Amino acid sequence: MPAVGEGESVVSLEEIARTIRGSARRCPSIVAIDGPGGAGKSTLARRLAALLPGSQVLSTDEFASWEVPLDWWPRLLEEVLVPLAEKRSATYRPYDWKERRLGEERSLVVKDHLILEGVSSGRLEFAPFLDFLIWLETPRVERLARGLQRDGEQMRSQWLAWMRDEDRHLRRHQTRSRADLIVSGAPTARHDPETSLVVLTPFRS
Repeated sequence: MPAVGEGESVVSLEEIARTIRGSARRCPSIVAIDGPGGAGKSTLARRLAALLPGSQVLSTDEFASWEVPLDWWPRLLEEVLVPLAEKRSATYRPYDWKERRLGEERSLVVKDHLILEGVSSGRLEFAPFLDFLIWLETPRVERLARGLQRDGEQMRSQWLAWMRDEDRHLRRHQTRSRADLIVSGAPTARHDPETSLVVLTPFRS
């Protein structure tokens, strides 16, 4: 692997977790991990959760669907973000992708940190509730390859349509420019992916 390039830095996950803890303005704090489909958000969410005691991961896949890929957001706002901000219990009905309908109601218990991961988790409507926003930067070709590896070549047309919807969404919400941290989702620099990340913006711990 090549060395770290200009504008990049290798930062330990523990240091990032420490920064997230220090940025919390409320309890539970809300951390969003956003980026296009196939960028690597779920993997990063799991690794950060292991370093943030009292954390719970919630995926936007519990709310989105092929039929409603991006306009599901009022439900997450009303059922999760507003109740947590008001110190109330949060309950929601996760979307069942196999049955193509909402599932049974589920309680969301969050002690210290909610890690909200998925496409549009950093959208403008959620911004007032977020304590920290991470953006994953991954080349388009790589994201499509990951998506087709996961879902199968028969889903190529759906993925291409989905990526066009993402492009329109991102032009409106400008999530990348509002992120507290931009991380490479396909790094080439030398680092241990289990314990560190390649960061594309100056990192201030």
